[in-house]
Amino acid sequence: MRLGVVLYDDFELLDAYGPLEMFGCLAEEIETVVIAENKGPVKSTPGPKTLAEYDFTDAPELDLLLLPGGIGTLPALENQNLLTFLKTRCPQIPINMSVCSGSAILAKAGLLDGLRATSNKMFFSLASSQSDKVDWVENARWVDAGQYVTSSGVSAGTDMSLAVIDRLFGAERAQQIAAYTEYQWHTDADNDPFVKYLNQADAGAG
Repeated sequence: MRLGVVLYDDFELLDAYGPLEMFGCLAEEIETVVIAENKGPVKSTPGPKTLAEYDFTDAPELDLLLLPGGIGTLPALENQNLLTFLKTRCPQIPINMSVCSGSAILAKAGLLDGLRATSNKMFFSLASSQSDKVDWVENARWVDAGQYVTSSGVSAGTDMSLAVIDRLFGAERAQQIAAYTEYQWHTDADNDPFVKYLNQADAGAG
């Protein structure tokens, strides 16, 4: 299997690397590749850069896709090359995952129409305003809608990834990975303790 993480400038670092750490424990079963509009280093919101090996023209076939959120979501929502790539490729991929405001981009691309989805609670309206054809779920750590799996903010992507690993490889394997990484897996998808911060972006400041 091959997992492709799609990056853009000012993506949130943990949105990408939390899930990649979990899937990286399956390196014998899952190859990971990094894709961006242009090959080369892509800057994250906190600063560290990640090298994109592929661009939108030569990205390989994928079994899994991961789209992080971050401050860069706002310009990404207007990036027609990114939206076109997602519109073209995601329907062909068995499992597409988003973390945080990544679901806003999927919604803008029309890929979540008719599906349940969630997003970062502090910036929930950013995602929900992109499409009224999506059944936006406020109190959800992540939502598994089959081909599209969306998670709440930042650390929730790691919980979502373990849930996808559970789906693909079984609960025992997912629990082993959580133990190996010393990660306390939040296993209840329908209970998000951060819903109390719904659309309160200033609650995370300071």
